[in-house]
Amino acid sequence: MILTSIDGHLGRIRLNRPKALHALNHAMCEAMLAALEQWRDDPAVHAILIDHAEGRGFCAGGDIRMIADSSASDGAAARAFFAVEYRLNHRLFTYAKPTVAVMDGVTMGGGVGISQPCKVRIATEHTRFAMPETAIGLFPDVGGGWYLSRLPGRIGQYLALTGARLDGSEMLALGLATHLVPAAALDTIKAAIAADPLAIEAILSDHAVLPGEAAILTQREAIDRLFASDDFEEILAALEADGSDWAQAQLATLRQRSPLSCKVSLKLLLDGATMPTFEDEMRQEYAVVTRIVQRPDIVEGVRAVIVDKDHAPKWDPATPEAVSDHMIDRIFAPLSPADEWQPQ
Repeated sequence: MILTSIDGHLGRIRLNRPKALHALNHAMCEAMLAALEQWRDDPAVHAILIDHAEGRGFCAGGDIRMIADSSASDGAAARAFFAVEYRLNHRLFTYAKPTVAVMDGVTMGGGVGISQPCKVRIATEHTRFAMPETAIGLFPDVGGGWYLSRLPGRIGQYLALTGARLDGSEMLALGLATHLVPAAALDTIKAAIAADPLAIEAILSDHAVLPGEAAILTQREAIDRLFASDDFEEILAALEADGSDWAQAQLATLRQRSPLSCKVSLKLLLDGATMPTFEDEMRQEYAVVTRIVQRPDIVEGVRAVIVDKDHAPKWDPATPEAVSDHMIDRIFAPLSPADEWQPQ
């Protein structure tokens, strides 16, 4: 499910789970970590490139069915998966050699986690970026609290709550992508980078295309105004009071999301904006996710969206008002030293 090779002076990591849109599982994360460790001190490897092999989509996320099945029992397998996935996220974030992610196609959840830490993040006309976790009772993890909280204005909060999708031009405008190139040029680009990994910037500049309109920026004023609060009920009230079709569409979306997940997401971004290091971010996200997978929303969310596909989840708690501050505080409480996440 992971293909690794050395092409010239380029370490290649290729996701190869096409039937699942290359969604990450435990073994894939372990294999990627092993390759990064092997190449870390190899003088023949000058840079790392991560892409996908056959099929569409870069990476659609994590192994959601496994997480839900584990959550329905003792949660041990889910905790083990998140621990190794977050180590992979952190390893990429702190990797000394240049890293390149080719986000051609669907890039969601776990796919965001392995692309955003990379120094070079390539988007194409096929790229679709989203953090849609509130729809299944999770939250934008894999560093989402770090990346989304650093986007302009309240765009991060909007993306975290609604799971709205972005195209390549929007990603470039927001800094989520560093380059926009045509998908047809990717094979040529990869071959050129393998031949001279130190010339990545020049190679990508030669193939860059002018971005289209970043549609999300046309809603920037509305996003900043209507998603201004870190209180979920206040955001809902602002949307309700606004008569625009756009606001009412966002309100309808949020009414379908897990109230607990939405409140967790707002707290995550509030904390993430001032988190001292990415390691601290991942340690907090791991504490949060270990509590979330012990709650019923992830099982119900996966049932409604993935299994039965009735898109009618029965969340618990069912309303934002029923999600108390005390509940959120308990979810965000640090784990004991013996249980907390470590980067190694």
